[in-house]
Amino acid sequence: MILSPDLDLNLRPMKYPQFFGLYKDSIKNIWTTDELDFSMDYEHLRDKLDPREAHLIKRLVAFFATADNIVAHNLVLNFYKHINSPEYRMFLGKQLFDEMLHVETYLLLVDNYLPDPVEKAEAFDAYRSVPSVKLKADFCFKYMDGINDIDRVDTDQKRRQFVENLICFAACVEGLFFFGSFAYVYFLRNKGLLPGLATATNWVFRDETLHIQGAMMALASIRQEYPQLFDEDLHQRVLKMIDEALVVEMEFCKDALNLGMSGMSPLLMRQYLEYCADQRLLQLGYAKQYNSKNPFAFMVLQDVQPLTNFFEKRVTEYQKGFGASREAVVFNENF
Repeated sequence: MILSPDLDLNLRPMKYPQFFGLYKDSIKNIWTTDELDFSMDYEHLRDKLDPREAHLIKRLVAFFATADNIVAHNLVLNFYKHINSPEYRMFLGKQLFDEMLHVETYLLLVDNYLPDPVEKAEAFDAYRSVPSVKLKADFCFKYMDGINDIDRVDTDQKRRQFVENLICFAACVEGLFFFGSFAYVYFLRNKGLLPGLATATNWVFRDETLHIQGAMMALASIRQEYPQLFDEDLHQRVLKMIDEALVVEMEFCKDALNLGMSGMSPLLMRQYLEYCADQRLLQLGYAKQYNSKNPFAFMVLQDVQPLTNFFEKRVTEYQKGFGASREAVVFNENF
C-alpha cells in the first residue's frame, strides 16, 4: 500500500502505473536556465517600470528567492521518505530536479534584478525579515514541523498528518502561493514588461502544474486505500488550512500592491485566489467553497482548472526530442 512503512523497490509488476506515466510526461519537458534571457528585463527595470511596479517586483523576487528551496526541503524530508511507491518516487526524483532548476532560475533573477550585494542579501533573508514573505514561510514550516519527527507512518494519526502536509504543499503552497505570484508576472507581461521573467514563469508554471497533479493523484490513491483518513474532521481541517493560506497570501498581496496598481487590486486578487482555491478543493474531491470567477482576462492561457488534461496536447515550447520550435506554443483549448 502506498503509505506502508515497508519499503517496496519492485517496479514489476507496477502497482501504480499512473505515476510512472506522469514521470514519463515530466521527462518530456526538460529545460535549462541557459535558455533564459533577462537582458531586456534589465532595460525595463532601468527605464520602464514605475515605482509601483518596481515595488511589486521587489516583493516577488523576495518570495521567489527561497520559496522553491522550502518546497524541495519538504519534498526530501517528508514526501519521498513516506511514499511507498517506486513509481511515484521516480516522479518525485524529477520533481526535485525541477525544484533545483527553479532555485537556479530565481538565483539568476536575483542576480539580474538586484545587482547590489546588499539588496541580494535582503532578498534571500526576506523569509525571515519581510513580514509578508515571512508569513508564507511560517505557514510552510508549520506543516513541515508537524511531521518532521515521524519516522514511520504506521498509524492512522500519523497518516493523517502526512496527508495534511501533502495537501498543504500541493493545494496551498504550490497551488495558491505560487499561482498568486504567477498572476502578478502575467499581469506585467500583459503590459509588455519583463519578457525574460514571463518566459521563465511559463516554464515553471508547467512544472508546478505537474507537481500539483502528481500530489493529487497520490492523494487519490491514499483515499482509495485508506478511506478512513478522509473523514469530516479532515475535511474541516483542509477548509481551515485553505482559509488560512488565503489570509496569508492576501497579506502578501496588500504589501506587494500597497502603492496601488491600475488593473490589479487586492479585491481582484482575492477573487482570483478564491477561484484557484475552489479548483484545488475540486481536485481533492470536495465541493467549492467560494464560487468565485477568474477576474483576470490575462490569465486565460494560464487557467488553473484543466490541470488534469495538461498533456492531452503536446506542449511544444520546450519539449525535448520532437524537433519542436520554441517559437510555437500549443495549449489545450480549455486553457
